[in-house]
Amino acid sequence: MGFKKTWNGENGISHVVESGGSSLEMIEVDMVKLRPEEVKKYSEKNKEYALIILGGSCTVKGEGFEYINVGKRKNVFDGPACAVYVPRNNVFTVTAVTDVTIAVSKSPAEKDFKPALVNPEDVVIKALGKPGWEREAHFIVDERVEADRLYIGEAFVKGGQWASYPPHKHDDDNMPIEGILEEIYYYEFDKPQGFGIQRVYSKEGGIDETYTVKTGDFVEIPKGYHPFCCAPGYNNYYLWIMAGENRGFFMTTEEGHKWLNE
Repeated sequence: MGFKKTWNGENGISHVVESGGSSLEMIEVDMVKLRPEEVKKYSEKNKEYALIILGGSCTVKGEGFEYINVGKRKNVFDGPACAVYVPRNNVFTVTAVTDVTIAVSKSPAEKDFKPALVNPEDVVIKALGKPGWEREAHFIVDERVEADRLYIGEAFVKGGQWASYPPHKHDDDNMPIEGILEEIYYYEFDKPQGFGIQRVYSKEGGIDETYTVKTGDFVEIPKGYHPFCCAPGYNNYYLWIMAGENRGFFMTTEEGHKWLNE
């Protein structure tokens, strides 16, 4: 089974990453693209949701909550995101206010939490890395949002720079140093011809994959190291969606590359 999947950008609901058709057990992703006043209803049982507004605005309404005109940016390169967290077993609707594109993440959930709205001013922005692997990381659905498994953010990578570098992994239960977290990346580039290179490889050697990625592509990371590089001349955005019992950056660097962090 390959780890790369592609969304064609069409209007409507696209079930890009689904249980049973994926290497992941804790993450599913729908891409939702709606025109003004179009409505999508969700009612799946025992799943929590995180809606990341990629561009445009919408209203999200469920039992006991209504978030109106969620979404401030035109596209992913137009500032920090808005997001909505919806706990399990909550029937809710998404109604487009403008043309809107949303990444809807889903994960099996066993605990109940409160709905939450994350506005752009709530997003924590950090500059990470050193020359050669510098990127801007946005923390959206992080420790400040009570959730069962989902932990989500965005990254912005300039041409020629690496991210998720030095290579790290989070597939061993060795807390508090490392936790088991599945992950998936969704990519966009500032020009149609923009591209990047994504590797996924495991410590044990059972996984060794390399993909060329462009706008609309996803790469699943069930385990292993996963460095990414953006081609020179282009700016990259990727949405990172993690899910696991230990929400957070509990990871270890590949042994041979640890010296890069010194």
